[in-house]
Amino acid sequence: MKRMRSVLSSEAGFTLLEVLLATLLMTVILAALATVTAQWLPNWNRGIVRVQRVERLATGLDRIVADLSVAEQTTLNSEAKAPLFDGAELAVTFVRTALGPAVRPGLEFVRFIEKADAQGLALVRERAPFQPMPPDGQIRFTDQVVLIRSPFRVVFSYAGPDGKWQPVWRGQPQPPERVRITVRDGGTGQVLAVSAAAMLHITAPPECVRARVPAACVAARSGAPQPDKEPQL
Repeated sequence: MKRMRSVLSSEAGFTLLEVLLATLLMTVILAALATVTAQWLPNWNRGIVRVQRVERLATGLDRIVADLSVAEQTTLNSEAKAPLFDGAELAVTFVRTALGPAVRPGLEFVRFIEKADAQGLALVRERAPFQPMPPDGQIRFTDQVVLIRSPFRVVFSYAGPDGKWQPVWRGQPQPPERVRITVRDGGTGQVLAVSAAAMLHITAPPECVRARVPAACVAARSGAPQPDKEPQL
């Protein structure tokens, strides 16, 4: 009876060697999992950051195109002849209908401009309530919103009725018909396929709306050849 108990006690449980082997095996498995996770997690994070960056870029471009497409042909005051549309490669200022739930009905100044901050270069949207002012008046822009951030950079160009693109549109008798938004990689300078173009819907001066021959009025203001006069009845 004592012999049977000793045999059973020797076969029950684990020996110290088996415990050490099991611990060593578990350590190897955990080390392998940690190595795989350390290699896979940064790639996953970079992929998520890349997707978020592209989504923010698409949202910013949509905002730029939406604003430019409804630019108004409005002058700074009653004496000014040229509408307010100041376009350069890295900034563009224009007037549009006020946008936003807490904004009073009317017009507002909008400016897209590249600025630098602690995180690098960024394309910022600024706005200000529209009010008549002298040509040398300063517009106090507020409500800065970052639309596109580095490593993406945006360059604007403008085309009139002749279809020729130029880097500056300033002091013209009417706004450009199209604005091209070119997106480049800030590191390589490569033009990205997400670049877009905006068509301005309003290209006629306000005084031409009530003109007897609107097309002739627009042509006279733009310096283009005038169409045939309206036949006399």
